[in-house]
Formats: sequence, C-alpha cells, structure tokens
Amino acid sequence: MSISIKNCDLFYGDFHALKGIGRDEGMEISENKVTAFIGPSGCGKSTFIRVFNRMNDLIQNCKITGEITIDGQNIYEKSTDITQLRKNVGMVFQKPNPFPMSIYDNIAFAPRTYGIKKRAQLDEIVERSLRQAALWDEVSDRLKKSALGLSGGQQQRLCIARTLAAEPKIILMDEPTSALDPISTGTIEDLIRELKKTYTIVIVTHNMQQATRISDKTAFFLMGEVIEYDKTRQIFSNPKDKRTENYVTGRFG
Repeated sequence: MSISIKNCDLFYGDFHALKGIGRDEGMEISENKVTAFIGPSGCGKSTFIRVFNRMNDLIQNCKITGEITIDGQNIYEKSTDITQLRKNVGMVFQKPNPFPMSIYDNIAFAPRTYGIKKRAQLDEIVERSLRQAALWDEVSDRLKKSALGLSGGQQQRLCIARTLAAEPKIILMDEPTSALDPISTGTIEDLIRELKKTYTIVIVTHNMQQATRISDKTAFFLMGEVIEYDKTRQIFSNPKDKRTENYVTGRFG
C-alpha cells in the first residue's frame, strides 16, 4: 500500500504542529520502500507518522485538515473503519513494549482480537511472525516464558513480530532502535531491509547514518514543515535546500 498526503495541517489546540505538508505537488510514500523522517527534536516527525494510523485522534483538541489517502482511500473520512485501518497500518514504538504475558500470547494477541481461535492456526501465525522478525530460532523453545525476560533487542523484535501477526500492509516505526545497543540496532536494520520486500515502511530516526543505510527516500522536517523530500542519496549528498545541508552536515540539530 502507498500513502498520499495533500495539504496536511495539524493543530493541538492553537499550536500549529504540522504545516502544509504536501502543499504543492503532494507527497507520496511508495509501496515496498523504506521512507525515513529526519530532523531535530520537536519538529513534527512523530506527530506526522501518527497521522497515518489516526493515533492523534486520541489526543484532546487535535485537529487535522487536508487529505491523507492510503491505497486511494481518504482515511479521515467519517466512513473509515479505524479498527481495520490500524490493522493495515501497524506501529512499532521507540521503547520495546511487550505485554506482561508469554512470548506466544504476545504474538497471538492480535489474531485472537480479530477472531482467530483455532490453536493450529495461532501456532502457524506465531511461528511465521517470529521467523519474519528473525527471532524464532532464539525463542522457539521458550514460547510459554514471559516476554519480559527477553533482552532489549529481542523485545523490540518481538514487538515487530507482534505487529506482523496482525498482517498489516504498512509498518510505522518511531525511532525503533534508539534504546538499543549497536549489535541489536544492526539486527533490526537487517530486518527492516528484509521486511520492505513485503511491507511499506516509514521510520522516524535521529540517526542519520541509519537513514542512509536503510531508507530509499528521506524527508527532512523542521518546525512542522517538510523542507525537502527526495531520494536518500540525494538528500545526503546533494540537498537542494541550505537548511537540509546544514542539518545533514551537523551544523545544527
């Protein structure tokens, strides 16, 4: 699934958090690619990523205007099935957040929510999701043990597996490796490269080296605006906007 954004503005009360994203030609996030959002803290990256699964709906006095379409459907129309939207658009957060239950039950949670009860079917989903998240070989002999006993990197891969179990089309990742050590970070990055063959991935990252390693396109955010959006190689080697150049070369941020 691809995402299209036109004239997106977002307000928290009187605060204008996102300003005219996709104002002119629109902004397209391509299917089966990794799109990275970079920029200094507080510039709107995490707010914007939450637009795609309507998580900002949960925030009081949040108002969104413009058009956000996924697979051709405007997700802010009143007729939108938000449960189905969040099934199609999974999310992995900054800090691993496994549920305080077994590894198996973490992965089976979403399928059970969507009505799958047969043990054989759940077993298949749990194994497939853990294999996709490159975790099966490490945990297959302790599926009944608490997920809280896993290392930080394993917990994050478990959270990715839990997202995959819902069979999404798009995966949002909000700084998924910022709490992890370099080895776990490398494992997650390898996983993202593999997952993009099947999923559309949008990642918020403060790590510009990470953006260059794993993303196909990069958007640079500053004070609620997208300053530049292009192929990652272009953004980092020959940006068109001086503000982008200053950021990616470390002059500010």
